Amino acid sequence: MSSLRDNLADTFPAEAGAEPVEWLVTEGLTGYERAVAFMEERAAAIADGRARELVWLVEHPPLYTAGTSAQDEDLVDPDRLPVHRTGRGGQFTYHGPGQRVAYVMLDLKRRQPDLRRYVAALEAWLIATLDGFNVRGERREDRVGVWVRRPTKGDNTEDKIAAIGIRVRRWVSFHGISLNVEPDLSHFSGIVPCGVTEHGVTSLVDLGIPVTMPEVDSVMRSAFEEIFGPTVQVEEALLQSN
Repeated sequence: MSSLRDNLADTFPAEAGAEPVEWLVTEGLTGYERAVAFMEERAAAIADGRARELVWLVEHPPLYTAGTSAQDEDLVDPDRLPVHRTGRGGQFTYHGPGQRVAYVMLDLKRRQPDLRRYVAALEAWLIATLDGFNVRGERREDRVGVWVRRPTKGDNTEDKIAAIGIRVRRWVSFHGISLNVEPDLSHFSGIVPCGVTEHGVTSLVDLGIPVTMPEVDSVMRSAFEEIFGPTVQVEEALLQSN
């Protein structure tokens, strides 16, 4: 993986002397409402100076989430899966097994209170992760997320492989990103993902790259550290202590 620190526009470092970002991986499936409740509590604790920054990696049971810009007509099959209305930005998206969701709780005051640059850093993190598997992910000026070209499907065809949806309160971020590793792609047909009708969705396995979630997590962590700074692994007991 090439060093991203050579491109300062893609980095989002903490202030000098800051503690490492805590890195937590939860095994199994995490209920969405439980995840939101934990993020709310943790973001408040970070803002108050009572907790460190945290990246929390989870998988969810199959569900749809509706962001603050979601349009009702984009919920194509409302009875297919549970739908959760959420305070993050964006439109409808799908979460489910085989998709790595990373909830990113960072103190933007101690980094840079610049939402545009923060989103660009999240995109850079996803692109660097995909690069670790020899997949070229790309940004698009008119739509948030990370995309891959699919020339075998036709000229100018591309699919979305990763989504971004954030919320910020008191300059602490929460919600975050999702990367399609091996989810059931048919579940995306129940919504118009992120309001985009002219492009599809894909995953690492769909692209012919058979990887495990722990392999993805390892690459994600290295890429995160290149952009955001050092991390320290924490244990599942953290969830019970907050």
